[in-house]
Amino acid sequence: MPALPANENRPDHKGMTEQADKKTTVLVVDDDRLLRRQLHWALVERHRVLEAETRADAVELLRRERVDVCICDLHLPPDLRGIEEGLAVVEAARGERPAVPVVVITGSNNKQAALEAIRRGAYGFFEKPFDEEEVSHIVAQAARVRRLESEVLRLRSELTMFRGFGRFVGTSASLECMLKQARAVADTNATVLVTGENGTGKEVLARAIHEESARSERPFVAVSCAALPESLIESELFGHVKGAFTDAKTDRVGRFELADGGTLFLDEIGELTPGAQVKLLRVLQERKFERVGSNRTVEVDIRLIAASNRDLEHEVEGNNFRRDLFYRLNVVPLCLPPLRARRDDIPLLAAHFAAKAAEKHDRTTPELDPALIEALQEYDWPGNVRELENLVERLVVLTREPRLGVEFL
Repeated sequence: MPALPANENRPDHKGMTEQADKKTTVLVVDDDRLLRRQLHWALVERHRVLEAETRADAVELLRRERVDVCICDLHLPPDLRGIEEGLAVVEAARGERPAVPVVVITGSNNKQAALEAIRRGAYGFFEKPFDEEEVSHIVAQAARVRRLESEVLRLRSELTMFRGFGRFVGTSASLECMLKQARAVADTNATVLVTGENGTGKEVLARAIHEESARSERPFVAVSCAALPESLIESELFGHVKGAFTDAKTDRVGRFELADGGTLFLDEIGELTPGAQVKLLRVLQERKFERVGSNRTVEVDIRLIAASNRDLEHEVEGNNFRRDLFYRLNVVPLCLPPLRARRDDIPLLAAHFAAKAAEKHDRTTPELDPALIEALQEYDWPGNVRELENLVERLVVLTREPRLGVEFL
């Protein structure tokens, strides 16, 4: 059995004192009991020390305990002449998440073994006989590395939680059905047409699809077609050359070129002019276009996601939108449900937005009274999720109360 912390009055590892829990935990792996004792006394004042005699004992402790640093002799039983048992400990420690840095012990005439261990992932080494100050220093450095790796993993985990489809809060059937379709299309290059009322999260969905795709490391470029003056839409999308029109003082790269290799999101695509619709159709067909005022063809590799709060099929019937372009865009249609169609998600959304607002404005996250939740669920939310988020943020900012009730509405 592996040895527990080398302390006669030690508590069980599940019942460690708060003070012990804050100490860096060092696992010493060596079949030489005297050397283990020496390292124990060199480290125990500032660290919690665990001991193991064999690779198997060390691996068990790595899995069972929160080990911050491992000190390991490369020559372990049963084969004391070889280093494979010690290297196996190095690999087991590197397999932990976050990885446990390993400092190997070597003799002065066996540095090649230590270098091989470092090649396999060991953090560093020290020679026997060891200097206590040197050991303390390298353990402190290794522990600092693990703390940094732990923080990186934590931040990555938080980032992942709020990336991709983790941005969507709710468990309603209508939302889950839409997300199932979105997940299926995310890792393809298929063109997606997102429809939904204002405030339902069309750009959020477009970003989620991009972040879950093979293009996630490339640009995501969002364009609101409704916000662009009609005279500038083509220039914004496709770029222009100097002199193409009165104010074209220099060449300009358009949004399509900026999104090359990534995803271009065209919001409110129903606002495109007929001329821009023709050019967009060609890009979708041939992946090439010309800047305004230029005859030079530009080729791009993009994934297009379009969105509209209009019924584009109805716009086609009214001759307000090109039929051939509609069919090119409508490869994978995704419809975001309005908030009134997913009222069961409102308690989760409200709690999520309350916590988000509290963090943003340095407030304590308030409790939401059941009567408030009931009132929120009864409202129709014409502004959808965006309106709910704004309301909850306003309540958190203005009330400063630990419990939000219906009286604050």
